[in-house]
Amino acid sequence: MPSQILLTSFTTWLPHQKSNSSDDLIAKIDELYLTNSTLQLPLLTVLRKLPVDTQQASKIVISKITEIQPTAIICCGMAESRTQLTVESHAACGDVVLRSPLDLEHLIAELSITQISHDAGKFVCEGLYFAVLDYITTQKLNSHCLFVHVPILTEDNMQKVIKDFILIIQKMALL
Repeated sequence: MPSQILLTSFTTWLPHQKSNSSDDLIAKIDELYLTNSTLQLPLLTVLRKLPVDTQQASKIVISKITEIQPTAIICCGMAESRTQLTVESHAACGDVVLRSPLDLEHLIAELSITQISHDAGKFVCEGLYFAVLDYITTQKLNSHCLFVHVPILTEDNMQKVIKDFILIIQKMALL
């Protein structure tokens, strides 16, 4: 059975935000996936514009995981203050820390604009990441989850971000 990857993004949460860069990126990837037959990507399922509410977003994503049983989940959120894509090493809830079992150094080794972060933000992004990692662990699923923070997309970084993100998807499909 071919790999299936679930991609998620959030909606905006502050009045000054015209869009959420995580959703902008997922929209671009989805468009490329649908229009570029030479792009080698696994089967993608997209959940866009999740509510900026940990409980609601987690419920929606976990329901979709249960429904489609993806081989990998890549959750995305916007990081306005960052300048590169960042993959999150862990998520915390209170004193409980769940670490990504993925070899993140290997995952980003060939990427040009991606770094590892050890701070998922203490907001809905971290809450969703924690909930999905916890669900995968407690349900003993054969799925992998990664959280990627997306910087504000500009003309200067757009193509590099898209290229790195496509490589992340391709690498996750091989796990």
